Amino acid sequence: MIRPIALVALLAGPAAAEMVVVPARTLPPRTMIGPEDLLLRDLDALGAVIDPARIIGLETRVALYAGRPVRPGDVGPPATVGRNAILPLIYEAAGLRIVTEGRALDRAGPGDLIRVMNLASRATVTARIGPDGMAHVSR
Repeated sequence: MIRPIALVALLAGPAAAEMVVVPARTLPPRTMIGPEDLLLRDLDALGAVIDPARIIGLETRVALYAGRPVRPGDVGPPATVGRNAILPLIYEAAGLRIVTEGRALDRAGPGDLIRVMNLASRATVTARIGPDGMAHVSR
């Protein structure tokens, strides 16, 4: 039988650090990440990226500071839609398809949710950017 005090002593042991990805230099937002921008460091950082190949070619969403672990939410696919860009705004449901023009109110890449203003009605909707650069509205 393990006594509670012994169990606490076992759980309180030193945590093993693992190799995590850190920027080699400070990377501002909207920077494309290349292999020369990344290093592996032995740090204790829960949830940090551990494989540099997974983020090479992605774009920084926030500033990444040299030596600090990179988290998956800090990077994403490169933006294909710029702020104020005019793009097709598509709504599809139950065989109905409505296409109109919209104005992107944010920057976004494929799969991102952004606000888009319908130019005909001036209503603002939330849309997901497709791989084709079109904004798809869902209910």
